[in-house]
Parts: sequence; structure tokens; C-alpha cells
Amino acid sequence: MPDIAVFLQSVKLPVMSEVAHALIRTLNDDNASNQEVGAIIARDAALTARLLRLANSASFGLSRRVATLDDAIALVGMGRVRTLGLAASMGDAFPVVDGLSRTEFWHSCMVSAGYGQWLSSQIGLDTSHAWLASMMVRLGELMIAQAQPASLAEIEKLPHPPGGRWERETRLTGFSEGQITAELARRWNFPAEIVHALDAASDPMASKPFDRLAAVVHLAMLLADMPPGGPEMLDALPAEVVQALQLRTEWMRARFPAPESFIDLD
Repeated sequence: MPDIAVFLQSVKLPVMSEVAHALIRTLNDDNASNQEVGAIIARDAALTARLLRLANSASFGLSRRVATLDDAIALVGMGRVRTLGLAASMGDAFPVVDGLSRTEFWHSCMVSAGYGQWLSSQIGLDTSHAWLASMMVRLGELMIAQAQPASLAEIEKLPHPPGGRWERETRLTGFSEGQITAELARRWNFPAEIVHALDAASDPMASKPFDRLAAVVHLAMLLADMPPGGPEMLDALPAEVVQALQLRTEWMRARFPAPESFIDLD
């Protein structure tokens, strides 16, 4: 099997800000407080302003305007503000690559995040971790674009069936985007459960023991790869993964979210 460390030697790895690294450290600290997370984000005035704008967007539907980080954390939740902060930081850290629309790429990541949060809420998983892992899973494709620019056109070639990108990536590079993202997440000291979920996301049924977070990320990215629609999109999901997660199809159809309801970083 190819060595992912060798693969990554040929790319310029994204440089995460110290604020982002500090936020990652709080993911590994069960005792991290609202005040601690707020103080970390407050070090970056631009990030603070961006998060306040997001908190005041229609996606959150808050009853009053959010004026401070403390307000945002109190009304939206510390976990949500923290993951949004990390997402914004990663958006700044990862490069623009030829052959991919930056706007479309990050919109896809955020739609995947939204579906991951929605699915995880039904089965008792940490919704913040599911949102973050589902947002991150595709980032490995940006590393492929650096390491093997000629492969990107083949990976993105139409028609582009949901999940087809993973098969093409593995065939051309030896790795799926999730496996590459997992290695970055490991180096950045993300929690082990997020690293493992990213690593197993392209084929969650092969993971022993079964990793529910990986399966959620798998379904979330499949949904994000589909043309926007309604509950009929659920019919295209792999039944074995849905069943392994014990997701109730009647709940999924009744509560199926519209992609435009999800947070977007732009």
C-alpha cells in the first residue's frame, strides 16, 4: 500500500493559525469552558467579526441580534461557535487550486457539514464533531490537486456520480480524500475519533469495529454530491450504511433539510 507520508512530502501543507491550533486543543479538553473558547477566538479580530456575522445570519434564526462573542456562545452554543471558527480558519489556510471553483468547493463542504449535523442528531452522536468531520472530509482533494495536478481533471470529470470521486482518487493516487484529510487531522492533533472517522469515511462498512461517525460522514458527503432536491435523494443512499446506523427512514423523510438552510462561510 502507498505511504501517505511520502505522498504528502510533495505538497505544501496548509499552515493553521495559532488560534486554530488553540481551538483544536480545546476539542481534546472535556473541561474547556465557554470563556476559554471565547478568549481564544477573540485574539483574531477578523475571525471574531466573521463569526458574529454568521451568528446573525438567517440560518441560525435567532430572535435577537448577536453583538458579542459571549452572546454568540450563549445563544448558538460553544461547540457550534468553535467548529465554525475552525472551519473559517481552514478556509483561509487551504490554497486555491486550478481546476476547482473555490466557491463551489467550500459550498459543498458546508452542505456536507449540514447533512452530517442533521444525521448525527438522530442517533445521539456529538453533532459538533459530525459537522466538523463532514466539513473536513473533502479537504484532501486539495492536497491531491497539489501533488498530482493532472489527476484532478480525471477525478472531477463528468458525469460525476455521488461517491465516484472517492473511487477515482483511490485508483489514481492510492488514497481517498478522507484518508489524506485524516493524516492532516492527525498531524494537527484533532481528536482520535475525528481522525478515524475521516480515514474510514469512504468505506465505513469495512471499518472494524463499525465507526458510526465515519458512516455519518460518508452519507453526508454523498448527499452533498447530489443535485439539490428533496427526500427522494435518500433513495440513492447505500441501504447497508443507513441500516447500520439505525436511522429511521420515516424520520429522515419527514425532517429532510433543504441545503440552503445550512450555514455557508461566504
